[in-house]
Amino acid sequence: MEKSLILVKPDGLQRGLVGEIINRFERKGLKIIGIKMLNIEDALLEEHYAHLADKPFFADIKKFMKSSPLVALALEGGEGSVSAIRMLVGPTKGHEAPAGTIRGDFGLSGSNNIVHASDSVENGTTEVSRFFTKDELFEYSKSESVHIYG
Repeated sequence: MEKSLILVKPDGLQRGLVGEIINRFERKGLKIIGIKMLNIEDALLEEHYAHLADKPFFADIKKFMKSSPLVALALEGGEGSVSAIRMLVGPTKGHEAPAGTIRGDFGLSGSNNIVHASDSVENGTTEVSRFFTKDELFEYSKSESVHIYG
């Protein structure tokens, strides 16, 4: 099974989009295996965005991500789930994202872009373990799986 981390960023939380975002992932057939609200600490933020740490806009990312709590979701699904999640989220810049995607329907910005979603199966596993301890993740069967995956 593939895992992915979704972070509903401060703009998504402040705009009241958390329920809508979760609904889209559930309707797609993805299983929530972990969910929590948190204030992100510097160490976690710097680890998560280490690939951007040397960019001139990194200070702005830190300020934005700490401006409000986040909602973290750990999602799980079968083969192709991470790709499907990326499709649901849409491209980084909301003004370039197609209608029907989370960013296309709710965003215009490149930086305040509603959500973070893992960009690969490998990063999904790493990111879920970065934000969730083992006892914050749940294993369970969903009866609808047979209808989703055939």
